[in-house]
Amino acid sequence: MNQPVSARVLDAAIAWQLCLDAGGGNDAERAEFARWHAADSEHARAWLQLGTLDQRFSSTTGPARQALLKSREALKQRRRKLGSGLASVALFIGLGLFAGNRYLPVAYWLADERTATGEQRTLQLGDGTLISLNTHSAIDLRYDAQERRVVLRDGEILVQTGHRNNDSRPFIVETADGAMRAIGTRFLVKREAHGTRLSVLQSAVAARPAGGLRETLLQQGQQVLLQREGLDAITALKPGADAWTRGMLVVDNARLADLVADLNRYRSGHLGVSPEVADLRITGSFPLHDTDLALQTLLPTLPIRIEQRTAWWLTLKPR
Repeated sequence: MNQPVSARVLDAAIAWQLCLDAGGGNDAERAEFARWHAADSEHARAWLQLGTLDQRFSSTTGPARQALLKSREALKQRRRKLGSGLASVALFIGLGLFAGNRYLPVAYWLADERTATGEQRTLQLGDGTLISLNTHSAIDLRYDAQERRVVLRDGEILVQTGHRNNDSRPFIVETADGAMRAIGTRFLVKREAHGTRLSVLQSAVAARPAGGLRETLLQQGQQVLLQREGLDAITALKPGADAWTRGMLVVDNARLADLVADLNRYRSGHLGVSPEVADLRITGSFPLHDTDLALQTLLPTLPIRIEQRTAWWLTLKPR
């Protein structure tokens, strides 16, 4: 209960709250909400935490409460035009002072650098290192006289280390799951539901789980999932792992549900898939900066249709 839920799940919970608050929803919406709520324990936890925030906030007074109430009313009136990412911002403004890290991903909002949903950005640091932030990603920079450390709070980054002025300080990327020390390299680090995925594109990276003392060296073309207790098996890097830096998503024989989950990271609101078609397989390349076009390209090859309730609430269903 005390663990914060992911920003994407929190967005979906807020979107459901806005949908159901606006008149309670129809029977189909309530049934789909029940399926979403039961599909994953994190969904139920996000909904419970959102309700807890409401209860805590209902007893408060003053400008913060008025800001929340005003924001919610405006969101209900304009919910066909607004994405859940913006809903999260409105709720964060109203509730952030009362919630803390127990409920909302405050570290994301307070990070040194971050990207919004659908945004990608590349930074050049003082030592010449290039860091590309994927959608909804956040980092803190911890450079000092002894080391260069980047803390990945959320999302995914591509790192190309630099050594301007013969900088010899070690370069380390840290997450809650462990630390990754670059060895003259180019690599990806991604926060996932069950750990941190490290993918080495060039040279090598030494990975150490948060609960361990020994480093494991990963070579070019290898990937691994870091967890606090240890490392999963090292596997070959999948083709197209860094395609997002070129605005594309590349999948090979992927489940439709997994493809939808990836696309959902790049758009505001809810993008779902019904269980009847979740296990269909798909191979291809899809544009990340136009997810509507990406979804349309699925229709000629798969027996599916797109059910659209609002501009930001879509579900893939059997044709």
